[in-house]
Amino acid sequence: MSRKPSISEIGAFLGHLKASRNSDSDKGPLLAEKADLLERIAEANPDDRDAAQVAHEARAAADRAHRNSE
Repeated sequence: MSRKPSISEIGAFLGHLKASRNSDSDKGPLLAEKADLLERIAEANPDDRDAAQVAHEARAAADRAHRNSE
């Protein structure tokens, strides 16, 4: 079982999100980081179907961004 993201990991993600807000850089890595965190949250809460759905949608968005950047 995967461990839940720590507060510092979530804080780091929010810092990356804030830093990229006014940037035209590739959003793919940020979307992948978000998907990783949400997947870990969903894995730590196996009875939460909403968390699983949100994680699935986040991974799909990250995968689309990755494909579009190639």
